[in-house]
Amino acid sequence: MNKKEGKNNSLFERFANAATTFTGSSAAFITATAIVVIWALSGPVFNYSETWQLVINTGTTIITFLMVFLIQKAQNKDGKAIQLKLNELIAAHERASNRMVDIEDLTERELDQLHKFYVTLADLAKKENDIHCSHSIDAAGEIHEIKRKVKTISKKIHGSTARKQDQK
Repeated sequence: MNKKEGKNNSLFERFANAATTFTGSSAAFITATAIVVIWALSGPVFNYSETWQLVINTGTTIITFLMVFLIQKAQNKDGKAIQLKLNELIAAHERASNRMVDIEDLTERELDQLHKFYVTLADLAKKENDIHCSHSIDAAGEIHEIKRKVKTISKKIHGSTARKQDQK
């Protein structure tokens, strides 16, 4: 990226931040309300003509159209910042599962699967007497692996026992 593109991006970034800040302010709301009131009061002067109606319709449509993109940009930036902060908290906590970092890239189905898992964890936590007891994806994975090994060993034992009984 050359310097000119960086400056344009920076200029747009500054404009978007300023516009977002202004449009979310009380002054912007009061200004918009005043415009609508002035428009409504001017109705009798223009005999409530189609042109009079077209002015407010066109103005609000254009502003709404542009605001959609401005709001989306602000939400994308805020969402990314929140994700980075959460990723930092996950990475910094020794008992947190690092598998949760960047889960926003998972499919909807994968997110639903994780949600079901956390609903189950919440149910387990409600049954715990110790409020400091913690359950995590990693702990659940370790427990699952232990259960799988126990099941494999159990099958081998039962298979061995069945063969011995058949030999008798």
